[in-house]
Amino acid sequence: MDRESASTDAKQARAIPVTVIPGDGVGPEIVRSATRIIDAAGVPIAWEEALAGAEVFRRGDSSGVPHETRDSIERTRVVLKGPLETPVGFGEKSANVTLRKLFETYANVRPARELPGVPTRYSGEGIDMIIVRENLEDLYAGIEHLETPDVAQGLKIITRKGSEKIIRYAFELARREGRSKVTCATKANIMKLTEGMFKHVFEEMAPEYPEIQAEHLIIDNVAHQMVKNPTQFDVIVTTNLNGDIISDLASGLVGGLGFASSGNYGDGIAIFEAVHGSAPKYAGKDVINPTALILSSVMMLRYLGQSAAADAIEQAVLVTLEEGRAVTQDLARQTGGDVEHAASTTGFTDQVIANLGRQPASVPVSVRVSDASVERRPEWTYGPERYAGIARELVGVDVMIESDLSAEALGDELSGMGGDALRLAMLESRGTKVYPPSGLTVDSVRWYRGRFVAAEGRALTEADLVGLLGRISERHRWTEVLRLQSFDGEPGFTKAQGE
Repeated sequence: MDRESASTDAKQARAIPVTVIPGDGVGPEIVRSATRIIDAAGVPIAWEEALAGAEVFRRGDSSGVPHETRDSIERTRVVLKGPLETPVGFGEKSANVTLRKLFETYANVRPARELPGVPTRYSGEGIDMIIVRENLEDLYAGIEHLETPDVAQGLKIITRKGSEKIIRYAFELARREGRSKVTCATKANIMKLTEGMFKHVFEEMAPEYPEIQAEHLIIDNVAHQMVKNPTQFDVIVTTNLNGDIISDLASGLVGGLGFASSGNYGDGIAIFEAVHGSAPKYAGKDVINPTALILSSVMMLRYLGQSAAADAIEQAVLVTLEEGRAVTQDLARQTGGDVEHAASTTGFTDQVIANLGRQPASVPVSVRVSDASVERRPEWTYGPERYAGIARELVGVDVMIESDLSAEALGDELSGMGGDALRLAMLESRGTKVYPPSGLTVDSVRWYRGRFVAAEGRALTEADLVGLLGRISERHRWTEVLRLQSFDGEPGFTKAQGE
């Protein structure tokens, strides 16, 4: 074997395997940009290309993520991917969400900081925050039902374990990065059990991190404050839907989605992606801004322990933006530059490669979102012994009923159906009590929730619930049943408005 062949074999032997998913629309162009820069920086990556998204949907795979891609990710445990399209009219759930769920990447991390050469309304204020979004639960669990032909329901799932994992991640990230504050953002004032659980877990865990200021704010106030005074935020941890919305807001504060990097982290696995869409109208035109995916690949390199290369690429991007000689049309438009002669995706990439080894003049070169592999692993505090010690009691049942009757007529009928064990406590429509009559005028949607509670002095059994459903079924169509329970004497359910 000659010396050159031996050298090539040695490089291949130490190369880090990474699954790369080109994606849809402009995805292949920005992925090519990021991989070119990484290769130019001398990082030994063995790229393993795989498919997901629109092409897979078209083949008839409703998951959007074929087994070959899943197998690749199982091997490499690291993914760099372009944006994936969720087609309208075919295919099913988002392939992006499917990937996150398949590999339990529970933490979505999105930095947002002021960048040189990118003018915004907040230029000069020094915005520098990280949104840490729970990535698997909440309404993104995707559990929806049509209760009737014209009443749809989505289940909001928040668990203690999921909350602990993401809140622990946020505090550990803040500690690792030397950040001083973590803000928990919820809607616990309205959703007292779901968002409330997230808030309570945050308050329980915060004392473990005495050096970090912990605060809770209502999510709408967080959005308000982000626009009014964004520099007050450091790390924000929040539930899935809240995080989806405010992370895009944070991106808008610093220049837009074209500059928004992100990483999805699980235990021993990570997926890195730009957060913008596939922009099919620009596909193949070599005009898209690849900065978001390049900065996402920087996060990937730090995760892989390639911090020196990550620093070099990040600094080269900042130099390129700062000097503004080769910027894509979106940034040229923002700066009032010559859009017609703006740099292509390829030209921008070439300039970043040319700037490797240089440092920006106007911004610090300290790293952001360091090696996530050194984080403290989540600890689950609620084991079987904890559950065994919780006193539970069945105290009633909610029955969802489809009916054309008025609330008063339906309530009068249901009142006699509880037998000796149960009594009708109320009927509600879309969260507002409508029976017993309270004088309110509520528009009927042909769907009610009947709350039956245990008669005084009666301990309920499963047979009591089955008997109630049997009697209701003789005259009405019920669509769903929910047990009402108390835990350690505290009700595990909320009241209707006006109950």
